[in-house]
Amino acid sequence: MGILEVKNVNKNFGGLKALSEVNLSVKENSVHAIIGPNGAGKSTLLNCLIGKLIPDTGSVMFDGQSVLGRKPHEINQMGISRVFQTPEIFGDLTVFENVMIPIFAKRDGSFRMHAFESVAHERDIVEEAEAVLADVNMLEKRDLHAASLSRGDKRRLEMAMCLSQKPKLLLLDEPTAGMARADTNNTIDLLNQIKAKRDITMCIIEHDMHVVFSLADRITVLAQGTPLVEDTPDKIKGHPKVQEAYLGEAA
Repeated sequence: MGILEVKNVNKNFGGLKALSEVNLSVKENSVHAIIGPNGAGKSTLLNCLIGKLIPDTGSVMFDGQSVLGRKPHEINQMGISRVFQTPEIFGDLTVFENVMIPIFAKRDGSFRMHAFESVAHERDIVEEAEAVLADVNMLEKRDLHAASLSRGDKRRLEMAMCLSQKPKLLLLDEPTAGMARADTNNTIDLLNQIKAKRDITMCIIEHDMHVVFSLADRITVLAQGTPLVEDTPDKIKGHPKVQEAYLGEAA
């Protein structure tokens, strides 16, 4: 039994079958990648994992609880955080303030600016924010405004904001989208560091096979909304169905 269990999930949009009998089991403290060509159903599945979409049939269970129909703050409280394709940060705030906000919101149960400002300099919150920024190698940039950061550093900051919520599961939607190769490699290194330092499960949707094979313990391949195969990276690379549906030259 995995920490994330998807069973017999089907989702249609009108006459379009986006997901068909999808089953997925993600083991705790593993990195599980979901890949497939455009239109394979990856984004639809991700939105089902965070409760944004409700399947027509089937279940999505995280740590023994259903995620279906839950609001975003409830998903966060369950221990699930999501990294988006485009980093979602507060550009007019400093790096340090960006990280302190989710720490405070998790403790307070909501976010109220006047309450945040009153505790933003409390030692325990400051120390927790410093520790998270150190984990993503951003502590020396704590006083910079987030809008001034490079795309790679914005991604690091967003991950720091997610990690400050102490999630059990980190969902990453194309975490290297739009990055130069150097930033992509830095992101791979960062995720491997996070994996080594923290008890955290990661589920990654990614097109870049270099990223997938550098990080994943296990890979699920989707095609036209249906799982083709699930296996280890070494076996996925040479699997004939995968080569035909998606990898081809990348294999």
